[in-house]
Amino acid sequence: MISKKNKVSNQLNFIDMMRNFLLSTLVWVSATMFLHGQERDKGSIELIPQLGYSNSFLNGENVNTSDTRGALRLGVTADYYFNDRWSFRSGLLYNGMGAANDVSELQLDYLNIPLNANWHFGSTRKWNLNFGITPGFLLTAKADGVDVKEFYKSFQVGISYGIGYKLEISENFSLLFDTQGLVGITNILESRVSLNRLNAGSSLNIGGVFSF
Repeated sequence: MISKKNKVSNQLNFIDMMRNFLLSTLVWVSATMFLHGQERDKGSIELIPQLGYSNSFLNGENVNTSDTRGALRLGVTADYYFNDRWSFRSGLLYNGMGAANDVSELQLDYLNIPLNANWHFGSTRKWNLNFGITPGFLLTAKADGVDVKEFYKSFQVGISYGIGYKLEISENFSLLFDTQGLVGITNILESRVSLNRLNAGSSLNIGGVFSF
């Protein structure tokens, strides 16, 4: 049976591997990409199913920010374009958060709804920088497998931000490589628990971009 220490080590190694893969891909793409772009007109929509790996921790009172939990991140987002540089991004994302160390694990799983402005930049508009707020709805809360949902609020709000790059496959389809971050700004604990704690984390993701 794999120990929690080895589990955390494997998760961190996986994050390093994903980060190196993402950076290598972006370097390769930057060196080989064509000079034509995917500039979008007003009213264009992009649908982006995606899969990623998140690394989260807790901020606030009586926490150790080196206690991190690795978890799955998946869902779908959509961009609505106002012009070739700005779009509005939203969607539905399952995001595992919480914290873990050698002896215990807190699993907090949320359904997040990003509400982000998205700036598309570069001569070919393949880079994007997004920022905004993300409401989150608590799905499950477990401490070492025990249900502790009664001690956690069902709703949180976080500041969300990220940067990504689209690898163009065709005029209407691309691959999106991005990293996203979230910093909670609301206490995740119920008021009867006399502590203030907030979620935080980041993720590495890959998605398919379908343009309509």
